[in-house]
Amino acid sequence: MGQGISQSAFGPEDFQRFQARLSEETARLADWFHAGAFARASGVGGFELEGWLVDRQGRPTPLNQVFLERLADPLVVPELSVFNIELNTPPQPLHGTALRRMHANLDSLWQRCQRVAAGLNSTAMLIGIPPTLRADDLRLENMSGQARFRAINEQILSRRHGRPMELTIHGQDSLNLTHPDVMLEAATTSFQTHLQVAAPEGPAFFNAALAASAPMVAVAANSPLLFGKRLWQETRIPLFEQGVALAGGEASDDPSHRRVSFGSGYVKDSLLELFEENVAHYPALLPADLSDEPPERLPHLCLHNGTIWRWNRPLLGFGQDGAPHLRIEHRVMPAGPSIPDAIANAAFYYGLVYGLARSRPPISETLEFAHCRANFYAAAREGLLAEVIWSKGRCLPLRQLLLEELLPLAQRGLRALEIDPADSRDYLEPIAARIASGRTGARWQQDFLVKHGPDLTALTLAYLERQASGRPVHEWPC
Repeated sequence: MGQGISQSAFGPEDFQRFQARLSEETARLADWFHAGAFARASGVGGFELEGWLVDRQGRPTPLNQVFLERLADPLVVPELSVFNIELNTPPQPLHGTALRRMHANLDSLWQRCQRVAAGLNSTAMLIGIPPTLRADDLRLENMSGQARFRAINEQILSRRHGRPMELTIHGQDSLNLTHPDVMLEAATTSFQTHLQVAAPEGPAFFNAALAASAPMVAVAANSPLLFGKRLWQETRIPLFEQGVALAGGEASDDPSHRRVSFGSGYVKDSLLELFEENVAHYPALLPADLSDEPPERLPHLCLHNGTIWRWNRPLLGFGQDGAPHLRIEHRVMPAGPSIPDAIANAAFYYGLVYGLARSRPPISETLEFAHCRANFYAAAREGLLAEVIWSKGRCLPLRQLLLEELLPLAQRGLRALEIDPADSRDYLEPIAARIASGRTGARWQQDFLVKHGPDLTALTLAYLERQASGRPVHEWPC
């Protein structure tokens, strides 16, 4: 959910004060990089999983406040809309039975969520965008009550001089609409993986995460519909990018420096480059007064970083001993289709990014950044049917690349991490089956509509039934 703040209205002096503190904290962060002050531990993984609350007809239901009160678990928190929740589980060192522990922790928490939801005559749902979602659901009255969310909405609209959001997405159908606020973002629920890295390894792992973005978004695609329109395989990508666009309110008109973007290039020397880019290219959006927070936690830097939604984002954290550490947040995957699918996605990502980070020569030297970025949008649009340009300028079908090179590379990555061999096999097997069959969550939804007709309620209820079975999506019947 990000840092909480207590105010949602700001004056010019707030921006000036915040900018000064942001610059001071960025300079302090630079000193930490130069002094080698970060925790040296790496290979620690975690994730955030966003979900929906829906009624018995599969329609989003605005119950997250009472749901969270009844659940009373700090690992489950509100998201932007009153339909959404976010689940967190304890991070795990990535070796041994880490994947199985992740699975057990998430499944236990998910079952508790389902029991609480059932007591409210509803159910929890994991999907990128619910087929039954309507534009009218995303009105400002359905925003969660946190000041942070209100402030983001007010500041983005202020930068846009009150102009509504403009959304244009072309797929099998086309969608063109305007929306008066940032609530379009609430439609985009995701599965965000975190990976702690030692500072010297930061560039290799960040660049690997960039290269992994195209295969990951294709394998995990689960958002083919928005407001009844058949759009991209992973429609979350253009929806989120356009749903919070400042449209001229940034310091630069360069698309690579928009609030939601694939980024401006590979990291060269350290992750510090991204935090410095935050100061140089992104004016403060939430200039809250955080002077009551411990200054050694760099609260203004962390808050500012949380308002820049790169698809791969550096994060600064602190251990129980107060030592700072660095994480890479990979944001391209949607929620769902099932708990086993989510853990399989995490397993594939951790293995793939570890394998790519250890590749020689580095992937950043063999895959041009422009191709890396183009691959990502092609994969979000076409899914497993995309063609990509890979290392050394090779153009090939993404499914071929996945089966012949990337899946074996992920297997080697998990082996190098000393993940239990049986777990590596069990969690990569659904990925291999998805690739071979072409049956992602997005493809299952599309196939269901072809077979049963354009009944979005029937689609959603069938999806919920199959999700509840606990079977991975490649085994779901249409």
